[in-house]
Amino acid sequence: MKWRTPIFALAAAALSLASDTGVQEPSLREAARNSGMLIGAAARSAQLSEPAYASTLAREFNMVEPEDALKWEIVHPEPQRFDFSQSDQIVDFATRHGMKIRGHTLVWHRQNPKWLTEGKFTSTELADILEKHIKAVVGHYRGRVFAWDVVNEAFDELHPGELRSTLWRDQPGIGPSPGAATEALPVSGRPYEYRPYQYIERCFRWAHEADPQALLFYNEAEAETVNPKSDAIYAMVRDFRQRGVPIDGIGFQMHIANLHADIVSIDTNIARFAALGVQVHITEMDVALPVDSNGNASPEDLQLQASLYREITRTCLSHPGCTAIQTWGFTDKYSWIGSHSKHTQGAALLFDRSYHAKPAY
Repeated sequence: MKWRTPIFALAAAALSLASDTGVQEPSLREAARNSGMLIGAAARSAQLSEPAYASTLAREFNMVEPEDALKWEIVHPEPQRFDFSQSDQIVDFATRHGMKIRGHTLVWHRQNPKWLTEGKFTSTELADILEKHIKAVVGHYRGRVFAWDVVNEAFDELHPGELRSTLWRDQPGIGPSPGAATEALPVSGRPYEYRPYQYIERCFRWAHEADPQALLFYNEAEAETVNPKSDAIYAMVRDFRQRGVPIDGIGFQMHIANLHADIVSIDTNIARFAALGVQVHITEMDVALPVDSNGNASPEDLQLQASLYREITRTCLSHPGCTAIQTWGFTDKYSWIGSHSKHTQGAALLFDRSYHAKPAY
């Protein structure tokens, strides 16, 4: 891995970027060029035709991820039909602008089409559908997408440390019931002891078969600190690494909603996962602020937001194993925060609705 430039040099470069009128040189992308760090954003294909959106994305980031275009309901809308039109737009855009591409996500309990959720498939049928989906999507972008969020948010918030009840786990599920300790794992043919996250393992193996060169990540919310959920994920990743399951990284989403983050715990958590030999990516960062009826945050809160972005970036930079920082979108004009919180929160990203850099930038 390349040596990273000292953090004070990166910070100084970043401070020189923002002005009252927008962005000055160098861009975030240029500031990170020699740091060994990837700086990315989730993007929407429909907005690529907007000049300010496209130019800001290409100028500021060296990595991009489809925000929704690779989720099942869009990419696999019918049982026998895949639609890569939206994701192809983003991948083609990234290729033209020399950007790395993350794929998100192969398996999630949300945004699935009705044919899948209401299909009443047997366990064998569901496993076959899932395997074919993973291999079709990963195979379509073989050699182009460098990293995949293979499984997203499999662990429960209400019962930390446990897998959530989902189509993949138990409706009807693609793993054996507890106690079925002698069934063979189809992808290896070897007997195994029952593990509650068996379906996750199978997904990683299938993705690896489709593109052995791609980096494979498990992605999760509310697991960036040391807590029961991250403890359970840590145990899973450690088990995978010990048994040769092809997992290369952990993604911490880092959606922050209360202007507070336990930096010490985040630092400790990144360190312990990196010690397992996996990369850490911050994959979906945003910092929501209280906003008025016009969607505007106070100057004081914008400065507090900037402090959080700075501290989390500094923490990532301090660990060689933390190799990427990505925000969930980049302009407040197209942010999920304002659309999901009845407009009491917003202003969560690096650029305002007019693409002007904010203090966090």
